[in-house]
Amino acid sequence: MTKSKDTYTSEQIQVLEGLEAIRKRPGMYVGGTGLSALHQLVYECVDNAIDEVMAGFASTITVRIGVDGSCTVVDDGRGMPVDPMVSDNPAIDGRPAIEVIMTQLHAGGKFDDNAYKVSGGLHGVGVKCVNALSKWTDVEVTKETKTWMISFSRGEVDKPLHIVEEHKGKKRRTGTRVTFLPDPEIFSDTDFRFESLAHRLRELSYLNPGVSIRLIDERVDSKGNIKEETFFSEHGLSDYVAYLNRGKSQYSSPISLSLADEDTGTICEIAMQYTDATSEILLAFGNNIVNPDGGTHVSGYKTSLTRTINAYAKRNNLIKGLTPTGDDLREGLTTIISIKLVEPQFNNQTKEKLLNPEVEGFVSSLVSKRLGAWLEENPSESKKICMKAILAAQAREAARKARDLIKRKGALESGGMPQKL
Repeated sequence: MTKSKDTYTSEQIQVLEGLEAIRKRPGMYVGGTGLSALHQLVYECVDNAIDEVMAGFASTITVRIGVDGSCTVVDDGRGMPVDPMVSDNPAIDGRPAIEVIMTQLHAGGKFDDNAYKVSGGLHGVGVKCVNALSKWTDVEVTKETKTWMISFSRGEVDKPLHIVEEHKGKKRRTGTRVTFLPDPEIFSDTDFRFESLAHRLRELSYLNPGVSIRLIDERVDSKGNIKEETFFSEHGLSDYVAYLNRGKSQYSSPISLSLADEDTGTICEIAMQYTDATSEILLAFGNNIVNPDGGTHVSGYKTSLTRTINAYAKRNNLIKGLTPTGDDLREGLTTIISIKLVEPQFNNQTKEKLLNPEVEGFVSSLVSKRLGAWLEENPSESKKICMKAILAAQAREAARKARDLIKRKGALESGGMPQKL
């Protein structure tokens, strides 16, 4: 007799080896199998290149979309290590480090601060996802006088590490080139969107002033042209705020706040500017990774902003009655928060939310000190900001009273006698 489906024994337990777990459950690692997950593969490679930029070893990144639908990410950093691993684990010992990096989950150089003081990579997972979810992946590394290459097919080694070129008598620029073709077995749509990639790369250029990021799309459009764009920022976040506020009337000049803690290695930068808009724009980043769900850095910023501006307004007798709330004070405000720390804690691999509890107080202190000083040094702009918030508070209160009046009228009418009687 065959066993009933209701039976639950050790025979039903599966152990997924290597990168098989990523292929089986891609949602846990890259957020699904849709377009955002497809582009996440590119961002994982780019984030590794940006980590080299933050470490001070790279200044140029190129992202190239091939005519075959593949994507190539090149940096001029130190290059992935190619020397053999030394490990007590016989499955790892003696294998090239680059092979282990590409195939072994939770293998990487970002678990301590020996190779990277600050990095977006944390889990030793990102580039493995790229390898596991691609039909094929080629990694090329130039170090010293040699260029090495290793190839993979759906996460498995296809061609072991080998030398493809020797640069006799001269030392070539170092760097890493990762080329991959997304697997159609995983992704229903494998067509990279130029605009989506451009948005993220532009963002990274503002977050890392001085780095040049080039995006090339070799797929020919209807007019027979290829797309190409280079992103570079000299002033960082203040340039980003100006870019976001282009075409809007501005209530204040860009406000730049920054604070560094040498003991912990934490650095926070905030750029903000008031406009005539009625909505708020707030972008938060932890180690260059966008945090759409915010986190402790956003909580610290919002709390301190409300307290600091209201305290200034009261000291200068600008508030006569109604005190503006946080929402009133952030109306028309464009803010970018970027924090870089040694041991960031995120909610998952795609890092939507920063969780470090100590960050909240650090950011709150920065806003309190630096914004408080800016308000005192710029009285005319500060008064305009306070008056804008007070008007927003008055409008909110008027709208609330109007809603309450309508509700009371509706309740009285519905409580009367039926019209037909």
